[in-house]
Amino acid sequence: MEKARPLWDNPLQFVFACISYAVGLGNVWRFPYLCQMYGGGGFLIPYVIMLIVEGMPLLYLELAVGQRMRKGSIGAWKIISPYLCGVGVASVVVSFFLSMYYNVINAWAFWYLFHSFQDPLPWATCPLNSNRTGYEEECEKTSSTQYFWYRQTLNISPSLETSGNLQWEQALCLTLAWLVVYLCILRGTASTGKVVYVTASLPYCVLIIYLIRGLTLHGAVNGLIYMFTPKLEQLSNPKTWISAATQIFFSLGLGFGSLIAFASYNDPSNNCERHAIIVSFINSTTSIFASIVTFSIYGFKATFNYESCINKVILLLMNTFDLEEGSLTADNLSEMKDYLMAAHPQEYAQLSPQLKNCSLEAELDTAVQGTGLAFIVYSEAIKNMEVSQLYSVLYFAMLLMLGIGSMLGNIAAILTPLTDSKAITSRFSKEVISGFVCFINCIIGLIFTMEAGNYWFDIFNDYAATLSLLLIVLVETIAVCYIYGLRRFEKDLHTMIGRKLNWYWKTMWAFASPLLIISLFIFYLTDYILTGTLQYQAWDSTQGQLVTRDYPSYALAVIGLLVASSTMCIPLGALLTFVRKRLKRERVSTVA
Repeated sequence: MEKARPLWDNPLQFVFACISYAVGLGNVWRFPYLCQMYGGGGFLIPYVIMLIVEGMPLLYLELAVGQRMRKGSIGAWKIISPYLCGVGVASVVVSFFLSMYYNVINAWAFWYLFHSFQDPLPWATCPLNSNRTGYEEECEKTSSTQYFWYRQTLNISPSLETSGNLQWEQALCLTLAWLVVYLCILRGTASTGKVVYVTASLPYCVLIIYLIRGLTLHGAVNGLIYMFTPKLEQLSNPKTWISAATQIFFSLGLGFGSLIAFASYNDPSNNCERHAIIVSFINSTTSIFASIVTFSIYGFKATFNYESCINKVILLLMNTFDLEEGSLTADNLSEMKDYLMAAHPQEYAQLSPQLKNCSLEAELDTAVQGTGLAFIVYSEAIKNMEVSQLYSVLYFAMLLMLGIGSMLGNIAAILTPLTDSKAITSRFSKEVISGFVCFINCIIGLIFTMEAGNYWFDIFNDYAATLSLLLIVLVETIAVCYIYGLRRFEKDLHTMIGRKLNWYWKTMWAFASPLLIISLFIFYLTDYILTGTLQYQAWDSTQGQLVTRDYPSYALAVIGLLVASSTMCIPLGALLTFVRKRLKRERVSTVA
């Protein structure tokens, strides 16, 4: 008899849960970076194609599997074939890795949010040195926002080998982040279903406020022109297409098991096809919308830096050559520099090393993604806005909502298979199981609050999921189409939604999507092999900038374990099932 499951209150609640999970930090900080790197508006062409070929079909597949099997990732794939139990285990392992480090972003967001109530903002200016005779030397070599991030937030060590001490402020923020997550999942769908309305809708309210403010900022139009000017030559670059496919893949959260877990709480007659299209569309539209906001901020920041650079050059020239006030402006700067170089060659030659080459295009070309965009670039722009505290509070509250929404999906991917197990639920309540999972994640996550914690964060962020998720989703697609059977699955869908599966879904599942995933898998394997020695970016406080270092041998071993521990679950699960069946047959034959 099928186990009774709690259901979402209504289909809208399920859609909000999927949006809250899928629309995350990647939409805000990775998609704008990819637009900047791969052709501006031209990047939208491969992005939309990959959404149609890969995003919607695979999202629909996972939602349909969860709704039909009404189990978490382990139970769902075990129903399709006992040999596929390792697929669900691999998803749980990847989600566990993700949960360990992802909530650290929420801890950082809490840290910045608490500091946003100060006037002036603590990252607005460099702090004074111990003698109070000048600014901190490290801050003078970089910028106030970078100093606040690398020194006052992370207190980062010079390399991965120097672990350093636990940062108790960050540890407390991480504990708070996990406490919030636990309270949100305490009552299962009853509590999560209420929270997702806030975590899914509040970021849009903040983005709209930022859009209105961003479009009124001086120089915002420069950023928007930069974004929407297509560089069509990038379409011939294979990495453009690979990046578009990867962004679609990870922004929808495919392969983690979260979507399967969410869909398992649906009413069996829920129209998951329509919801897959809605969630895909909203997720992609949000990425574009967030890019417009981001590039308006980019334009403001780039224009501000460019004009500051011009003003410093003008002031330097006027003081050196004793020019009249107003005789040198931004409009005639180039001509005046040529004149001064001809009229005073020796003095100009001595001054030349101090004259910066100011370029608006160079400022706009500065590509930043991830934590650099979220906690440095945006902070740089916010500090120069009027009523900066208000915009800082709004921005970091939005980051929290995005981060917590994604965390609810990650934790659901872990908890649903556990609560599906009668052996576990017969001994422990769901509240205890949830608390235990959060506690273990929090304790392990303290590694990321050490002085070298940000380097470990980058390792998990770069290597814990990429290859594993590609393999998981590839096996999922093959399993549905060629093991469970596409015709059989088609009948299940007809029973659930009352409509036949059209040619688009069948073609994508059976041919296009698997071929695309295999291509991505080969690309990443080749890229890792050709890269040679893996490297990372370390903060050099003496230079005030990032420097490239080689990963030590033990870090390479951890990277290998991260990849192997999840990917090996699939063949090991099949092998254990085969051995178990073989032994069972031998016992039966012996008794007979």
